[in-house]
Amino acid sequence: MKTATIYNSDLHFEHQQWKSELAFWKDELKSFNNRLKELVNRWTDKEVLAQLEHFQNEFILHSGVIEDLQETIAEHEMNISKQRDNNHESMDVTMVKNHIQFREKMETQRQIYADLKKEFFRFLTKYM
Repeated sequence: MKTATIYNSDLHFEHQQWKSELAFWKDELKSFNNRLKELVNRWTDKEVLAQLEHFQNEFILHSGVIEDLQETIAEHEMNISKQRDNNHESMDVTMVKNHIQFREKMETQRQIYADLKKEFFRFLTKYM
């Protein structure tokens, strides 16, 4: 059985992709919050205001998740840097497993965020 070598540069590349994606989400949430402010000024209906509050809470929660994911990436990048400082070009098994688990977490969060956006856009279509 042949084992594959996973290089630090490969993991770093994936981290860079995730960091860009998270930065985009963060920027997008700012835009969504601006939309919420517009709607708060436009609507007085309690049901609509309750839905606005729901989205506001979801956006706050998602912002926290983004920050947590960014911190985890930064920690993993520090571990990669330590590996490089010790002249190791490939990752140890534990770090690779952690990376794979984080990849799965990113994929899950990507789906959660996509679902939130769909729900929010349906809401905007109805009330904008």
